[in-house]
Amino acid sequence: MSKILIIEDEEAIRRVLVKILTEESKDYQVFEAEDGLAGTEAIKKSDFDLILCDIKMPKMDGVEVLEAAKKIKPEIPIVMISGHGDLDTAVNTMRLGAYDYISKPPDLNRLLNTIRNALDRKELVVENKRLKRKISQNYEMVGDSVAISKIKSIIEKVAPTEARVLITGPNGTGKELVAHWLHQKSERSNGPMVEVNCAAIPSELIESELFGHIKGAFTGAQKDRAGKFEAANKGTLFLDEIGDMSLSAQAKVLRALQENKIQRVGNDKDINVNVRVVAATNKDLKKEISEGRFREDLYHRLAVILINVPSLNDRRDDIPLLVDFFSAKIASEQGTIKKHFSVAALKLLKGYNWTGNIRELRNVVERLIILGSNEISENDVRTFASKL
Repeated sequence: MSKILIIEDEEAIRRVLVKILTEESKDYQVFEAEDGLAGTEAIKKSDFDLILCDIKMPKMDGVEVLEAAKKIKPEIPIVMISGHGDLDTAVNTMRLGAYDYISKPPDLNRLLNTIRNALDRKELVVENKRLKRKISQNYEMVGDSVAISKIKSIIEKVAPTEARVLITGPNGTGKELVAHWLHQKSERSNGPMVEVNCAAIPSELIESELFGHIKGAFTGAQKDRAGKFEAANKGTLFLDEIGDMSLSAQAKVLRALQENKIQRVGNDKDINVNVRVVAATNKDLKKEISEGRFREDLYHRLAVILINVPSLNDRRDDIPLLVDFFSAKIASEQGTIKKHFSVAALKLLKGYNWTGNIRELRNVVERLIILGSNEISENDVRTFASKL
């Protein structure tokens, strides 16, 4: 049920609008406010999906209502209606955040189409926020050790800039998580975050994956296809395991970083791209350079800012926090009650050699929750988490 608020000082017009909307859909629940002050109070007290607001009203005009509503509930689409329509007024209300502007008497089809489109947009905005919250939860950075606190501090300083970042560290330490934090805290957070695992793509296909291709460029290229650089336009491109990228692809990535242009495989036409590149690797790239497997000029383009993510063995003080986080997350995913870990159990887990890092710890916590007692004991850890 969509809740629509009509703010209009002329009762006859309110009645007409209410009749139109209630006859249009049984899913519309319509509310009325006789002036701008009453409308503003209604916005403060209730959640609406759409507002229809007159401009010329006593006490508080529609432009003032629009400005107030955008401060109170910025996500609500507002359609301005006025019998005194002129281009300057329309431009001004749109600049202030109105979804649309309709002159009186409104064209019925245009009014209903505008309402449907505005409600669809509101639904998309709400869904987008929900997904962003979900993504933020999935990539939450847990820990307050010195090492993690330092990384958080670097992210806060670097994320708002356009500086490229190279993230290093062993497998399973959370390099992907750092990349997502950089994106979420950047000016590009409303744009796409596109990930490419360079190690998972065959060397003969990596260029097509990154830069796209045109029809007939190679066997199996049956139609034009955009690559990840184009998909990440105005956002962030995360090149994971970049140390596994072929030298040929490295050369093209270098050009893209230098010129902000790419060419699809099989075509010599330049395509402009606006992408921030964040890369990650578990390899020693300086060693790779000395052995001829990685381009030194590309390394210096990527490594403007270096962030090294420590192994779990180097941040053992974070293990209790991570266990608590994973326990709550797993319980939520499985629809069960969160289990508590005893002090002795946590002490034992802190003493393990975590060769698989955080990824391994999560697996162990899940195993203990499934197989262990209602309170995970030291004996549970010895019995079910003994991997050594």
